Formats: sequence, structure tokens, C-alpha cells
Amino acid sequence: MNLYNDFTDQELIRLYIAGNNPAFTTLVHRHKNRIFTTIVLLVRDRSLAEDIFQEVFIKIVNALQSGHYVDNSRFLAWAVRIAHNACISHFRKAHTVVVTYNDAMGDSIELSEHSQEQLIMKAEVSAEINRMLDRLPGLQREALILRYYADLSYKEMAQVIGISINTALGRVRYALMNLRKQVDVESLEAV
Repeated sequence: MNLYNDFTDQELIRLYIAGNNPAFTTLVHRHKNRIFTTIVLLVRDRSLAEDIFQEVFIKIVNALQSGHYVDNSRFLAWAVRIAHNACISHFRKAHTVVVTYNDAMGDSIELSEHSQEQLIMKAEVSAEINRMLDRLPGLQREALILRYYADLSYKEMAQVIGISINTALGRVRYALMNLRKQVDVESLEAV
């Protein structure tokens, strides 16, 4: 058991700044899955996501060590914003403006004490969700990823993307409406 598991993010950050590297390791392990999944969903390429993920944590380390992190009790939101900006920077460098979703959710299915049938069903559901998300307009897809995969509040999402809270709410609302329409159409086609 890790000595630092019961510490808050802010406590871990303070310990790390004071020179305690294991505290930062705990912080990274606590949030790496959400941050990495967010990057994978935005760039649609697992190996590129791994590169960006490393770049993000280098930026986080540099920001913490230089005192640029404001202790606002939302480390994850701050880290996701850095990840989002790194993805946008990548697309700008590649002269691509489209933010897309990756079919890599199958990779994130947790293998535990599930039957093979349950794993197959999870993979099929995940693949169908991926196809439906791929049909959404890019801005709506991005909003859903940040809201439900990165677990950001609407306020945090608005800050990450640089839009108003109402625009963030609207994008998620329309994305969910479009997903429901897709489900309804597929249900009718199955009949």
C-alpha cells in the first residue's frame, strides 16, 4: 500500500515541491488513466497519445517546480487543460484543426474477474459507442469527452476550451440529443 494514497492532490503537490518525488509518483498514478484516455480520445492515435502524455507531464513538472500552479483544489482539471492544449498544439503543428475521437476505448476495458462473454459484450458496446461518437460533429464530441471521460465540470470545460459555460452546456446537450437520435434510428432499424 502506498504511504501517500490518503493524501489530497494539494498535499501531494506541496510534498513534491518540497522535494518528495514519491508524492508526485502517487499523483501521477492517481490521474494518469483519465488524462491519457482524454488525450487518446482527442488525437485518435495511441502512440501519438503516449508522446503527448509524456510531454504533458513534463509541462506539469516544470509548472509545479517553477511555481506556476495555483492551488485551486482541481489538479485534474488543470492537468486536463494542459493535455487539451498539447493536443491542440499538435494539430496546429500538423495544420489540422479537427479534434477527433479514437476507437481506443477497447484498450481501456479493465480485465478483471469477468467472463469472456461479458468482456466481448463490453467490447461490442464500446465499439458501438465509439462509432456513434465518431458521427458527432467534432466540437460536440470534444465536449462529451471532456465532460464524461475527463470528468470536468462545465465551468472547467469552458475554461479548458476557451468558451462560455453556456456554450459548453449547449455542446454537451446537443451531443447527447444527437446520440439519442442515433440510438432511436438504430432501434427502429433493428425492428
